[in-house]
Amino acid sequence: MKIYFYDTGAVEHERLKFAVICASYENRWVLVKHKQRNTWEIPGGHREPDEHINMTAKRELYEETGAKKFDMKAICDYAVTIGNETSFGRLFYSDIQAFGQLPDLEIEIVRMFDELPNALTYPEIQPHLLQKVLQFKKERA
Repeated sequence: MKIYFYDTGAVEHERLKFAVICASYENRWVLVKHKQRNTWEIPGGHREPDEHINMTAKRELYEETGAKKFDMKAICDYAVTIGNETSFGRLFYSDIQAFGQLPDLEIEIVRMFDELPNALTYPEIQPHLLQKVLQFKKERA
């Protein structure tokens, strides 16, 4: 498996299938647990047909965390290649100021962490995405 990072907008929009949102609340990382898994993941998901990837990020953050007030910034586009398959997405950072009710969809639990836990759904991908966001935050400090 390989992960590649690109400037935001470098990947053709129609190729972007995923939005991943590294979100924080009160300086802690927001992770979610899917109802059908026992692992933690960074909020995110698939782009709907004819949906702009930036709207995907806002929709997914709300659907997976219940966030109702937040700032969001696109960090970069990325690609993950496993074997001969490559999928593309856009990585975001969000600072959540307020939560509402968690929608009754696929997420069971929302929890805050100081760092990524060991039990990740995508352990070969998520730490690299978070590292990219930490680099972005450090450059802006």
